[in-house]
Amino acid sequence: MTITDNGWDSRAWLEGSWVHREPRRPEVRPKLLAETQLLPWLAPQLPVPVPIPEPTEYGVRHQLLVGEPLTDGSTALGRQLGSFLKALHGVDPDEAVAYGAQDRETAAAERAEVMQQMRDEVLPLLPTDVRAAGTALLGRLGHVFTQLVHADLGPEHLRIRDGRVAGIIDWTDAHIGDPALDLSWLLHNSPAGIAAGVAETYEVSHELRERARDWHRLGPWYAVLYGLENDLPDEIEGGLAGVLVRL
Repeated sequence: MTITDNGWDSRAWLEGSWVHREPRRPEVRPKLLAETQLLPWLAPQLPVPVPIPEPTEYGVRHQLLVGEPLTDGSTALGRQLGSFLKALHGVDPDEAVAYGAQDRETAAAERAEVMQQMRDEVLPLLPTDVRAAGTALLGRLGHVFTQLVHADLGPEHLRIRDGRVAGIIDWTDAHIGDPALDLSWLLHNSPAGIAAGVAETYEVSHELRERARDWHRLGPWYAVLYGLENDLPDEIEGGLAGVLVRL
């Protein structure tokens, strides 16, 4: 079982059977504490395990969900993940907000701010011949705020054990948003069997698939912003390379 201290928002460590998480910045702490309300309400509505956190003096802790990050998998595992997403996106969004999820208005304001940052700081770093495509990408996203989403569903947050989902972790970014965001990595960068199983069980429409593709295209833009904010030239260079490949 691997615990890696590489989160942008919080650091994590293991003590016995407890996973501890501490915010890296003051504004992250309320989001961590919100998990202590949201996840106990959400857990019975999902077909896979999620952590049940409790507050600590520095952040939160929860019992370890034993598993490893998703690196490979079958169509059957993809179907299980598709069932999870279908259940997650089917919960009552207003009730989710009452239990601590970020509401659509706040999520929309934060998304608009990030999109503007990308226009101001990332677009000028792109070659002139792809800036129009980058502008169009930013214009297509950030307008849908309809369902509760995890909002950070990459392989490191999908814990797998014996070919099954052992847990979905790190719900700090949960908000009322675009369900295509949760499908972006699973449909467009996961192993082929996983992508096929998710699409089959979730019954992905063409429109949703294309919006998920756009969210996948946007992924490296966040790496560029992170590199700019933290003066990390390698992160900026790698992020820009990813932007060009995906555009």
